[in-house]
Amino acid sequence: MDETAALRLRQAVRRTQDITRERVATGRGLEEADDVAGTFATDGALGFDPMPFLRALYEAGSQAVVMGQVAGIMHGSTELTGDLDLLWDGTPEQAHALRGALAATGCTNPPDLGRSQVAYQVAGVSGDLCTPALPWGGMDTASCLARAVSVRDPAGFTIRCTALDDLIHMRRALGRPKDHRRADELARVRPRARFLLSTSSESIASGDAFGAPGRFARVVAGRGTSVLQCEQAQWVGC
Repeated sequence: MDETAALRLRQAVRRTQDITRERVATGRGLEEADDVAGTFATDGALGFDPMPFLRALYEAGSQAVVMGQVAGIMHGSTELTGDLDLLWDGTPEQAHALRGALAATGCTNPPDLGRSQVAYQVAGVSGDLCTPALPWGGMDTASCLARAVSVRDPAGFTIRCTALDDLIHMRRALGRPKDHRRADELARVRPRARFLLSTSSESIASGDAFGAPGRFARVVAGRGTSVLQCEQAQWVGC
C-alpha cells in the first residue's frame, strides 16, 4: 500500500487531539472501555499518538502487525480510538525487537511477553500485545501475520497492518456490539478504499477527501458516547 493509509492515521491522530483538547481526565483506563463506545471514551484518547511507537517498532526490526481500530482507521474507518493493539508471533527474536521498541519510547514497566495477551504503555499510546496463542473466537490469527500489508509512512518508516478482509473476520469473530458495527463499516468501506487509493496523498493529508478539517459542527463527549459531527462526515469515537 502507498502512503494513503498512514496519512489517514495521521489525520485521525490530529482529529483525536483536537476533539479531546478540552477533555478532563477521569481516571478511566483502557480496561474500563465498554463494548459499545470502546477506548475513545477512556483516558487513552488523551494525548493519543501512536506514530512514535510505530516508528520505533520499524527501527527495532519488529514484525508486529497493527490490528484493532488503528488498523480500521488505516483502511478507511471513520471511528476514532484511544489505543493501539498489536499482533506478533511470540518468538524470542521478535520479543527482543518489541522490548527494544518499548524501551525506545519510554516504557518504564516492561510487559511479560511470555503471555498471549499483555498490556503495555509507552509515550503517546497504550494497548495490548497479542500472539496467535490468544483465543480469538475460533479464528486462527497466525495466518493474519503472513497476510499483513506494509504501509509506507511519509516520515520514512513502514507500518505492518492487518489486511482488510482479515480485520473484518477478526471483528466478526469477537462479536461485541462495537465489533459488529465496525465490521459492517469496513465491509462498506471496500469500494471507498479503492477510491482513496487512487486519490492523491495531498488530498488525504489536507483532509479534502473527508471534508475540510477543523470545521466541526458539534462534539458530544461522555461515558459510553463520543460523537463528532462534521459538515460532510460523522466521526463516531470508539
